[in-house]
Amino acid sequence: LNQALFEDLVVIEIAPKAIVRERIHVLHVAQQGGRASVLASPRLVIIAGEQSQSSIVESYATAGNDAVFVNAATDVHVAAGALVDHVKLQRQGDASFHLASMFVSTGRGGTFTSHAVTLGGRIARNDIVSALDGDGAECTLNGLYVAGGDSLVDTHTTIDHAQPHCPSHEVYKGILSGRARAVFNGKIIVRLDAQKTDAKQTNKALLLTDDAQINTKPQLEIFADDVKCTHGATIGQLDEDALFYLKARGISALEA
Repeated sequence: LNQALFEDLVVIEIAPKAIVRERIHVLHVAQQGGRASVLASPRLVIIAGEQSQSSIVESYATAGNDAVFVNAATDVHVAAGALVDHVKLQRQGDASFHLASMFVSTGRGGTFTSHAVTLGGRIARNDIVSALDGDGAECTLNGLYVAGGDSLVDTHTTIDHAQPHCPSHEVYKGILSGRARAVFNGKIIVRLDAQKTDAKQTNKALLLTDDAQINTKPQLEIFADDVKCTHGATIGQLDEDALFYLKARGISALEA
């Protein structure tokens, strides 16, 4: 849908061996045009040359609390030995919809790190597909989502180990209140030739109310035999001892 409808394309190209010390910030602001509903389809392409280093921030916001639909796509190409640190901050209004896909390809010895923060939206979905296409490529996916009311936060990640000696690390954490719902599906694929893979995945969720709900599914598909892979999910409520500690020092139950 994004490929069919996008009109504005942003391309960031980092020259080989270039070290960009300041962060590059791409800001998307959606606003409803009069009475008409808005479908925005922004597209971002990041091309990091060999042995380059860069940090890129991708932000999404709405003007006011308009009911806009943002359908975003991001393509990241990390060449051999390059390092890309990517931050995504999604803080659209509570009435908005945000569906986003990110496709990452990392070459030999390259490093890609993602920090995804989701703080708003009636429905927010993020799909991340990261392919480790070169020997020794590395991928880190970090995420935090905070949801309340009747919102839904949906996260699907895939890390595809296609080559040997590739480590990956993934930690996603969520805080849910009200009647909020969250979905986390984290898939790690280890191909037949991807020996010496080291993959770790963790999903933790904190439910602040009885009506909040999360469905979590860590997933491993391993076709190689010389690998080290771990995954797990933890869902819980606030620690009663910690709450008692705060309330005993004069802090109200709600603030604690």
